Amino acid sequence: MSKNLSKYLFVISIISLLNFSFLSCQADKLQIKNIGIEPIVAPFDMPQLSPPNIPSKIFDIREFGAKEGGAYKNTDVIRNAISKATQSGGGIVLIPKGTWLTGAIHLDNNIDLHLEKDAVLLFSQETSDYLPVVFSRHEDIECYKYSSFIYANNKTNISITGEGILNGQGKPWWQWKESKKDIEKLLNQMSDQNIPVEERKFDGTDGKELRPAFFQPMNCKNILVEGVTFLYGAFWTITPTYCENIIIRNVRIETEGAYGHTPNGDGVNPSSCRNVLIEGCDFNTGDDCIAIKAGRDKDGLRVNKPSENIVIRNCSGLNGHGGIVIGSETSGGVRNVYAVNCKFKGTDRVVRIKTARGRGGIIENMWFKELTGENILKEAIHLNMLYTGTRLPAQPVSATTPIIRNINLENINILSGESYAIEILGLPERTVDDIQMNKIISNASKGINISDANRITIKNSNITSGNNPTINIIDTKEVRIEDSEIFGKGKNLVEVAGANSGNIRFKKTNLKAESIKINSEVSDKAVGLD
Repeated sequence: MSKNLSKYLFVISIISLLNFSFLSCQADKLQIKNIGIEPIVAPFDMPQLSPPNIPSKIFDIREFGAKEGGAYKNTDVIRNAISKATQSGGGIVLIPKGTWLTGAIHLDNNIDLHLEKDAVLLFSQETSDYLPVVFSRHEDIECYKYSSFIYANNKTNISITGEGILNGQGKPWWQWKESKKDIEKLLNQMSDQNIPVEERKFDGTDGKELRPAFFQPMNCKNILVEGVTFLYGAFWTITPTYCENIIIRNVRIETEGAYGHTPNGDGVNPSSCRNVLIEGCDFNTGDDCIAIKAGRDKDGLRVNKPSENIVIRNCSGLNGHGGIVIGSETSGGVRNVYAVNCKFKGTDRVVRIKTARGRGGIIENMWFKELTGENILKEAIHLNMLYTGTRLPAQPVSATTPIIRNINLENINILSGESYAIEILGLPERTVDDIQMNKIISNASKGINISDANRITIKNSNITSGNNPTINIIDTKEVRIEDSEIFGKGKNLVEVAGANSGNIRFKKTNLKAESIKINSEVSDKAVGLD
């Protein structure tokens, strides 16, 4: 071997060693930020979730020709990096500091898309960058539409992590909310007419197109989204669909602010998913912060996949329609939800369960605990089976009639609000059943409004209303209000109406007989003070 060749091999070995050491240090650096998950405690059987086990090898997009600055489109570069990582068994696809323009990103098995601090993934505003269409759900009806900005289908062990920003710059899509209303109606009609899903294509032909979600994994297992910030997508932000074992933690989502208002700019929307943890997230949305869904109307009943085993903890939210929302797409059913230690300010509602005739599905076994609402614009706690339509006349019960039952609320503090602290609206043909409330403190404009319900318990609570009556009960049976204080304006703090009202009892309250108004159609024995 020549001396020159020996020197060359020595230099190459040193470079390789240094490169390996550099990558190893980077990998260690990235892994350090993956903090362990606190044990999950829930009032139902819930597995302990762990982040996906992804190899630590790094694939820096700069090594594949990425160009920073926001002008060069890095779509193919990022896809090549993901492909190379997948071929080697998986790894970390690194988005370094800087601004990187891209179209749709499709994740693969064992891939972590990691954004360093001060890294910005800027998503293209050209619709062609999200073709070809992919299998999706739009407002919880199956179809083929533009790829979500980040997409995966039938993948295992995928994650989006880091301290960087994903900027959807979705403003060009927003006007579709109004201009494409007929297209959304067309999708609904296709579902109602049992058009095969493969024929429900919305690829822009003849103007047939629907807004994509920001991150929509389909049929995936073991998902982590941690640390990153999502800004202003085209539609819903994080919406895992038909997925299992999902962790979304310490994520910030902004869809309402300086850039504008994202129509349907929901934060996190698990759809027909199981085993989900959402924790430490911060929302500033123009729509729901967290909305749990399970399919819509006829299409949702056909698919018939529930959302179940979902824990939400230590989150906060500003603005938008609701803090923690179930529905309105509930056809596959939603069960086993536990939300604890969350704060919302300026949202329409704190807890909202919304469904309607035609949706079907069973909504059951839910616990909401240690929640705070401030400057709430509408009903702070809203359980509503009349999301669409009117209460009367009653309709025949069928598979499309929804069910709400076994909802538990404890330690809820409504500091201020412009409507009811609590409103429960069932259907004359099917009541809302078995609602337990304990330690509800409210100082809202209005108190409690209940109609078409059964077995409602309120204990250890203080309800103050600026309007009269503080509690209004219509066609509701088996109500227990105990160890509670009710305050409001005027003489009548409670009013009971409806011939179907009965067995309503107030025990150890500040109420007196003269503060309860009982309408003439109500039985004399329907209401009692114990």
